[in-house]
Amino acid sequence: MSLVLDPPIRQEYEVTPAVAARPTVTSATPPAPLVSRLRDHAWLRKALILAALAVLWESIARWQHNDLLLPSFLQTASAFFDGIASGELLDRIRTSLAVLIQGYAAGVLAAFVLTALAASTRVGRDLLETLTSMFNPLPAIALLPLALLWFGLGKGSLIFVIVHAVLWPLALGAYAGFQSVPETLRMAGRNYGLSGLRLVLYILVPAALPSILSGLKIGWAFAWRTLIAAELVFGTTSGQGGLGWYIFQNRNELYTEKVFAGLAAVILIGLLIENAVFRPLERITVRRWGMQR
Repeated sequence: MSLVLDPPIRQEYEVTPAVAARPTVTSATPPAPLVSRLRDHAWLRKALILAALAVLWESIARWQHNDLLLPSFLQTASAFFDGIASGELLDRIRTSLAVLIQGYAAGVLAAFVLTALAASTRVGRDLLETLTSMFNPLPAIALLPLALLWFGLGKGSLIFVIVHAVLWPLALGAYAGFQSVPETLRMAGRNYGLSGLRLVLYILVPAALPSILSGLKIGWAFAWRTLIAAELVFGTTSGQGGLGWYIFQNRNELYTEKVFAGLAAVILIGLLIENAVFRPLERITVRRWGMQR
């Protein structure tokens, strides 16, 4: 008996793959134009903005042509560098910064104690909410007459109003950051046996660091403004006037270019603290940890 096989439905055959064409080597992407590369640098963009403002200031001052009301940018820059060269402006800045650092440090310490107490106990939370509701809307400069009665005409009065300016915004920012910490992190800390102050230091503070840094920056701005305003009111500190008194004194003597030089010193110190202290601190902490863009 012979077996007949049906022919295959489809003819089988082999296909030899074609050799892939060798990719052609293209030249490297040409560098971006110089303008585009310069546009990517934030410091250069900010410098151009400042230069444009300086040109606008100089133009308005020359158009108005009244040095008593608005000195030109060049006159202000000359008064600023003359004050630096003579040492007068540096002495006033040094006096103000010495008081500011003491008051700011005391305010930060008080805010940390109050916030840690609020994060640990119910009584502390009620105390923080009550005190912030009472004193946070109160301007620090409004307490200056009372500070003069309590501490006299000196450094103590300035430190008192600076502490008030720093304490409440920093405490509110830190406490809001503590409240936003996920419950899983708190539970993880408790599983490791952390409680009270150790839980605050090892769990809550790192997790709430973006809010704490924001509170530190806001507190610094409030403290700096409060100090300048307080020095404008009563001026001297232990016989030495600060930067606010320098502005007030030159206003009385109608040295308007020196008044603007003092204001420029206030602005430059603010920019220096922001870019030399807070920005590197953010870069090595919250941005490095991926907690902030």
